[in-house]
Amino acid sequence: MSTIATIYSSHGEPAGARARGTAPRCQLVVIEGPDMGRAVRLEDRVLRIGSGASCDLVLTDPRVSRAHLRIGPAERAGEYKVHDLGSRNGTLLAGSRISEATVPIGASLKVGRTFLRIQPLPEPLEVAPSQARRFGELVAESLSMREVFAVLELAARSDVTVLLEGETGTGKELAARALHSEGARRRGPFVAVDCGALPESLLESELFGHARGAFTGASRSRRGAFARAHGGTIFLDELDGVPPAVQARLLRVVEERAVRPVGADEEHSIDVRIVAASRASLPARVAEGAFRPDLFYRLSVIRVELPPLRSRREDIPMIVAELLRLRGFADARADDIRGPNLERIVAHAWPGNVRELRNVIDRGVALSPDAERFDALRLRVGPDADTSEDAGLTVRADLPFAEAKRRVLEAFERRYLADVFARAGGNISEAARSSGVDRKHLRALLRKHGLLDP
Repeated sequence: MSTIATIYSSHGEPAGARARGTAPRCQLVVIEGPDMGRAVRLEDRVLRIGSGASCDLVLTDPRVSRAHLRIGPAERAGEYKVHDLGSRNGTLLAGSRISEATVPIGASLKVGRTFLRIQPLPEPLEVAPSQARRFGELVAESLSMREVFAVLELAARSDVTVLLEGETGTGKELAARALHSEGARRRGPFVAVDCGALPESLLESELFGHARGAFTGASRSRRGAFARAHGGTIFLDELDGVPPAVQARLLRVVEERAVRPVGADEEHSIDVRIVAASRASLPARVAEGAFRPDLFYRLSVIRVELPPLRSRREDIPMIVAELLRLRGFADARADDIRGPNLERIVAHAWPGNVRELRNVIDRGVALSPDAERFDALRLRVGPDADTSEDAGLTVRADLPFAEAKRRVLEAFERRYLADVFARAGGNISEAARSSGVDRKHLRALLRKHGLLDP
């Protein structure tokens, strides 16, 4: 990967720029208005902002003039000159109309109904690959993952907020748990919230808690995830699924480190470390106007991208050996993972990443109760894994009708659930949506059939 992590200081400046004593490279970002998320890089030349097609940053706000303002570098590093170009509604700085001003990084301008802010550009954090092949429950041999380990090892030493990005099943929750267990808060609670699995009303209650009588059915008060994580770490998974109204409340909690339960009058201080995760590109969501840019910048102090399994196939033997050890194969080693089974799984595309690989190994162990080695496992890879001839449904006419029917239904249920779960890459929320089964009921069924760890 060309960029392993992006890091900001607590003041919004790239950490490397501050260390070098130079001004960071910046961009002008629309933080509120019809074009929220749109941005232009501030170069060493003067740029024009307006609604005209020839402008460097084109705004669709009807109250913005065709050529509204221009902005360029000032004499001092880290400052910019802003000139209003005779716009109809003016350019405002701190509530006052200006014709010309020199502004620092972090300054906000209002043009029409649009707010613009000068923000530092993301800066890659260059670190040497870790010498370790393990970080928490994550194991890897590849250079790309050991670079990730190096960043996570540094991040674990502080309470810095971390945003984990990557496809579903790449191990974002394992990385979050490792950041917690390797850090100073290891003795505190670790609370995980799947933000994409809950509707807006329930998500607010889950995150912030609620007071008794706050809504119909709230017969007693409830502590939210932030309160339960006090002294420890909160993991906000599927962050891209948080509705805009909840994003606004979440921003206040992140900034103030205080939470007010739904229906309550008072706020309560919280002491938590925040680790967030998203499988969708949050910068793209910001550009679409679906995610608040100010919340994105607050949560992405350090951004770490976990690479997909298909781009680091050399890690597969080590991961398989680790999975087998956890399932009772005490002597499993990466050097023992070879033969036709290895060739079969290395050739697979792994759309569900490590989570899908774990499901394949679990299924192989279940179908091979007498196997003592990896090459003796009956592995089924891909969406048709459970539809092979030897996995077909068998009707037992030697049993009473009710018992025979029960066995057929159980076999169908397990095959169907295994296929749905595999197609969803091991993501319960996605599997629930595609199957039309309630998420909690689906989780119970997966556990019943041994497809999900208790």
